[in-house]
Amino acid sequence: MTKFCHIVPTAHLDLVRTRKCHLTLAHLIEEDSRYKEFYSRPTMIGDVIMDNSAFEMYKRKNDMYPTDKLIRMADMIEANYVVMSDYPGEPIQKTMDAALTMIPALKDNGYGTFFCPQSEKGDLEGLIASYGWAFHHPGIDYVAFSILNIPIAMGCETGNPLQKYLSRFQFMHMLSKRFDLDKIHRTKKFHFLGMTEGPNEILLMKDYLHLINTWDSSAAAWAGLNGIRFDTSPTGLVDGKFEKEVDFNYATSDTDKIEMAKYNMKYIDDLLEW
Repeated sequence: MTKFCHIVPTAHLDLVRTRKCHLTLAHLIEEDSRYKEFYSRPTMIGDVIMDNSAFEMYKRKNDMYPTDKLIRMADMIEANYVVMSDYPGEPIQKTMDAALTMIPALKDNGYGTFFCPQSEKGDLEGLIASYGWAFHHPGIDYVAFSILNIPIAMGCETGNPLQKYLSRFQFMHMLSKRFDLDKIHRTKKFHFLGMTEGPNEILLMKDYLHLINTWDSSAAAWAGLNGIRFDTSPTGLVDGKFEKEVDFNYATSDTDKIEMAKYNMKYIDDLLEW
């Protein structure tokens, strides 16, 4: 069964204390002492994936964290897997070369490797080739499918939200025609990074959920903490994705909003159990 990693503001980390998987963000481990302390507890349940914060670095136009710094931060929280540097919108080889550099260091320090292919806008064949490379590389443990890399490769990262909503489903269909994903999945784990226009993307992926080990998003908790409840519309959000960027310093004592976040998180868990 797919395990879901809910991402929440620091003040509301108790919402995820008993989750069976966690996706942590490197920039918060560096910048937020409360966040680092929470994930440093030896009682943490389940696997911990440390994201390289590429999405945040991409938005800030900052360089990626160097390997040695990622390892130091992973050590602080005893992560199981480290997401290797990736470069959205740039040539496929740049992300592949970064992985080749990082794999030995991560393995030597006891970490599983997590790879998210990237490509230039419109380079769909290049992205598919990068997945093929990852599927067959013995040093890669986890392979990711993100809300950035696939829409970029398909040329739909901006504009019509329906195109983004369907892009990952279409991409999985394409990959399944070129690769034996069930066979590959025997030696690789698959992760879905983020959600597109709503939680019901999970229903789109019904035929592929057995391949998806883990999935992460801030959508459930963040929407709920802002008073938005998942619904019965086709995407699960009748007014579309809540686009306000997550504020990890946000805190509320409004019990109705906290209960709404819990409801949204359970909504996703229930979809995964269908």
